[in-house]
Formats: sequence, C-alpha cells, structure tokens
Amino acid sequence: MLKNVIAKTFVLFICTGFSSVVNGQSISIEQQAEQILRKQVLKEAEAAMALEPITVTAVSSPRSAGGKHDFFSEADYFWPNPKDPDGPYKERDGVTNPDNFTEHRKAMIRFSELIGALASAYKITGDDKYVQKAIRHLKAWFMDAETLMNPNLLYAQAVKGRQTGRNYGIIDTIHLMEVAQGIQVMEKSPLFGKKEAKRIKEWFARYILWMNTSKPGLQEKNIKNNHSTCWAMQVASFANLCGDKSMMDSLRLRYKTVLLPNQMATDGSFPLELARTKPYGYSIFNLDAMVMLCQILSTPEDDLWNFQTNDGKSIKKGIQYLYPFIADKGKWTRSPDVMYWENWPVAQPFLLFGANRFSQNNWFQTWAQLDHDPTVEEVIRNLPVRHPLIWF
Repeated sequence: MLKNVIAKTFVLFICTGFSSVVNGQSISIEQQAEQILRKQVLKEAEAAMALEPITVTAVSSPRSAGGKHDFFSEADYFWPNPKDPDGPYKERDGVTNPDNFTEHRKAMIRFSELIGALASAYKITGDDKYVQKAIRHLKAWFMDAETLMNPNLLYAQAVKGRQTGRNYGIIDTIHLMEVAQGIQVMEKSPLFGKKEAKRIKEWFARYILWMNTSKPGLQEKNIKNNHSTCWAMQVASFANLCGDKSMMDSLRLRYKTVLLPNQMATDGSFPLELARTKPYGYSIFNLDAMVMLCQILSTPEDDLWNFQTNDGKSIKKGIQYLYPFIADKGKWTRSPDVMYWENWPVAQPFLLFGANRFSQNNWFQTWAQLDHDPTVEEVIRNLPVRHPLIWF
C-alpha cells in the first residue's frame, strides 16, 4: 500500500478537472496516477526481474480431463455433497471451496502481475531491461513447445462428477488482459522482435477464434450477467492487440445493443448482480468490466463513454449509482456479501478511468486513497486491471 506516498502527494493537488495544479503547473490525471503509483510499480518490477516463468505445465491435477498444456480450474462455488461425499458436487453460491485446484489460475495471475509491472516500469522509465525480462515470460506461455498453454479453456471451472469444463471458466483468462496490454506498451522497444510479436499475436488470434466459435465460448458470450461482460472485455483487449478492427466494431455494437441495455437498470444499477449472494462485490466487478470496455473500444467516431440508451442508461450513470457506496460503504442498503465483504472496495479502475473521462476529481480522490496493492486472493482474482498506467 502507498498510504504515505498518497498523503504526501495529495497535499500538492488542487483539483480543477481533467488535470490538477501542482506548483503552478497543470498535470493530467494520468500524471497524477503515475506519481502515486511510481514507487510501487518500480518495486514490483525489480522483484519481477528476479523471477523465472511458471506456466500451466509446471503443475497438473489428476482431476483434469485435459493434457499438460491445458489450463485447468475448478468451479469456486461447488462442494462435496454431505449425503453423497464421493458423488457429484453441489453448488453453494458465493461460498468458495478452498480445496479446489487453483494452481493454473495462480500461475496466470502471477504472469499477469509480472507483465503488468514490467510494462508499467518500461512505460515510466524507458529502460529496455524490463522488456527483455518480459519476453522470457511471454515466450514460455505462448511460444516454447515445452511450456506453452493451449489457446482454449475447455477444462476451466470443472465440477467433480458433473462437467470436465464449463463456459463459466472462460472468465479465468481476464488476467491475460494486462498481458495483452503490456505487450502493446513494450512493442515500442527495439528489443521486442517482430517475429516474437507476430507469434504471440497469433496465439491470441487463435484464442479469439476459439472464444467466438466454440460451444463454451458462444455460451459464455450469451450469459446475461458479468460473465458476458467479461467475455466481451477479454475479446476487446485481445482484438486490440491483434489489430482486429472488425471484431472491435462488433463489440462496440454489442455493448450498445446487448450488454448495457440488458444488464443496467434505469437507475444505473445491475439487477442481476444485486440478486447474487455477493451483490456489492459483483456490482463493482461488472462496473469495472463495463468501464474497461469503454476504455478499450471507444474512438472519436464511436465513443462508448458518452453513449446513452433511449431510456437513459449510460456508463456514467452506472458510476454515479455505485460511487456513493464506494466512498462510504456504510451507505450500502442491501445485504452484505456472504464472503469478502470486508475486503472491498480497493482502487477500482472504474474510479480512475471514469474520473479521467468525466473530469470527476472526487472519483479520482477516492481511487487515490484506496488500496492499490490488495493481497486477498479473491479480490485479485476479480480485479484484472491492477496496473492502470499501461491502459492510458
């Protein structure tokens, strides 16, 4: 956490809109965010310099129906049935089973954190050493025959005795988003070879194809809640890396005609998330994902930030609805989440990018004072954007 840095930094800020006045000079929200995060980013990047790649091939589960190179995870909310301990698992919504296999998920989150930190440090300093280290990890995951991951999620979020994999597992690869974005930042370095970039992008292109043509991919695309938002968010991120303009066009249309109108109520809330046993956390999660769609996909000609449905739904309304409960969780009028209630909120990306787009410095101030370095596994799992500097 950067509480001391934040406190020292905030004394300097006199907020005026998109920017603030520091020592008589106007600086942007991006620059302010860099000042707040710089020390943490460089510390993370230096730690990453000492780490070697760990991919899905490093450990496997006997419960996986896939092979060595296949990502495997188990559905969080399924537990042994007390009446049939060796039989199929039963669901307990919102309550995570601690005995599930999570090593591949942890490896992917580690990969995301390493690339996010290295790319952020490269963006701040321009030092190619960070790119050189990142390439070792990228090759291990996407290029090296012995260690690469297959570009599908056929065996994610399996349920013992029921399914060897489920479409819901596709949400696990939200942690490849900062990998994809980090690549775009680091491609500017002369050390990032064109051949490596081409092969890595081919991996992401194959994964985009699988997400858009496989049965699990199409099922996930059409789920009504945060899963479909996260499907679109991932595809947008990967398509942006690959320069897939037609895919990005289709996702803009989907945001405007399916995701926003079908998931948001006219007051800015997400009723399907509020109906869950973790309504607070899921509302935050879905809003973060919607905001990242706006951040990734918006163009001057098709600005999702300013898009509004005929009945008044918009991303700004979504932030306005949730923000009071982020600034003061005590105002939350619904039931608290069944798990991890005390661990939210953290420095949610919707606050930062929303503040930047709509000149809302109270949103930025709240973001600046929240935790930028969460350690709770469940929070990290539902926070795919942990290195916001690479997204500006």
